[in-house]
Amino acid sequence: DFLFFWGAVFLVTTTLVAFLKKENQELIPAKEETKGITDTYRLLFSIIKMPAVLTFCLLILTSKIGFSAADAVTGLKLVEEGVPKEHLALLAVPMVPLQIILPLVISKYTAGPQPLNTFYKAMPYRLLLGLEFAFLVWWAPKVKHEGGFPIYYYAVVVLSYALHQITLYSMYVAIMAFNAKVSDPLIGGTYMTLLNTVSNLGGNWPSTVALWLVDPLTVKECAGAQGHTCATAAATEV
Repeated sequence: DFLFFWGAVFLVTTTLVAFLKKENQELIPAKEETKGITDTYRLLFSIIKMPAVLTFCLLILTSKIGFSAADAVTGLKLVEEGVPKEHLALLAVPMVPLQIILPLVISKYTAGPQPLNTFYKAMPYRLLLGLEFAFLVWWAPKVKHEGGFPIYYYAVVVLSYALHQITLYSMYVAIMAFNAKVSDPLIGGTYMTLLNTVSNLGGNWPSTVALWLVDPLTVKECAGAQGHTCATAAATEV
């Protein structure tokens, strides 16, 4: 029902925008200097070959490695420690207003000549919150009782997640502002799409690697199986 309702809202609002919103003809920028798919990819390669863009891509592809494990694995580990999935899902609800307000607030600080300053300032705090998430996973079995988890544990989880959202959106809005600022207006769509795609890839590939490394890096104890470490999936199954 939830998905059906918001799907209907999405369709109605998008249709209204399509039919009722008109472009301002006086402010249309010059047409992009591309004629088709081939020209667009040639343009992309010419952009990527620029030294400044290459350096930026290298930085943005590696900048999120430090908190990839905390972002990707924390929720799964909390579920593994006994926190109900439905409770974790409910804890995300209070974050919705925060996620709406944060970009509006942060955009005031990224509108200046150096939007990446916000990105740099938020990074150490986000790294520290990775340690906080590790503490939450370690703490979970300590406070668990027969009825589940105490209210104060969920309060700490919500507070930690809220602080994490502030750092996450600070970095996200800053990088979007920077991409918009440096993109050439004549090829703005192509330029921004390229930079935003690299930014998204920089967040996704470390999380994928972190998930893949969970099993090899997890220390397991085998009950009643002397001399076995249960390091592999097959050994754990046995």
